[in-house]
Amino acid sequence: MFSFDIPPEFVFLFAAAFLAGLIDAVAGGGGLIQIPAIFSALPNHAPATLIGTTKVASFAGTSTAALRYARQVRIYWSATGPAVVTAFLCSMAGAYALTLLPAEPMRKALPFVLGVLLVYTVAKKDLGVDHAPALSGGRERLAALLGGGVIGFYDGIFGPGTGSFLMILFVRVFGYDFLHAAASTKLVNLATNLAALLLLASKGHIWWELGLVMAVGNIGGSQVGSKLALRHGSAFVRKVFIFVVSALILKTAWDAFVG
Repeated sequence: MFSFDIPPEFVFLFAAAFLAGLIDAVAGGGGLIQIPAIFSALPNHAPATLIGTTKVASFAGTSTAALRYARQVRIYWSATGPAVVTAFLCSMAGAYALTLLPAEPMRKALPFVLGVLLVYTVAKKDLGVDHAPALSGGRERLAALLGGGVIGFYDGIFGPGTGSFLMILFVRVFGYDFLHAAASTKLVNLATNLAALLLLASKGHIWWELGLVMAVGNIGGSQVGSKLALRHGSAFVRKVFIFVVSALILKTAWDAFVG
């Protein structure tokens, strides 16, 4: 008879990664669940190692969600491609800057920035309902390079809400509906996760056993979340997006000013 001694923290973090993957696949914001969960479960480990470990799970889950979207939703590479490139490069630069600059001012500003996004999304009832790409040519490439670079740097240096910022970039700036925006967001977010993962792995800040366990959970959640988004369309993604951003505002405000 075989017995498996599985640490309870692994079970808890597997479940957290599943839920994070589900939410992230639909509207971004999975870090709202995954990062606090690993910090609360393993309070005595180095923060860089904990964040690096979550990147293993996030990269795995985002990869599967991106693949599912790419198979069933048209990807507009004229905007998504340049954003992927600058997001990758700037995410790595942001991760390096994290070792040099304090994140406290950004942490305190985040709930207010998210609040503006929420008010704008709720007020614009038709935002992200119809798919009507608004830019082309050089203007589209420039917006993609700048948007991907800024959000990529943010993901490297801080992180929470990256998926939500990418969603609003593709919906508001490029005129995508929420379903097409979710597909492009997954590809850009995949690049930012990979950049951070490579940097942290090179410095030995990954607990691979736990990261792989969480990766399995995140993949499962991503498959469920992307399936729900593809089945129910842009209206469903918009509702989940509003809910996730609202939760992010509450969580980031609590962390910045109370916790």
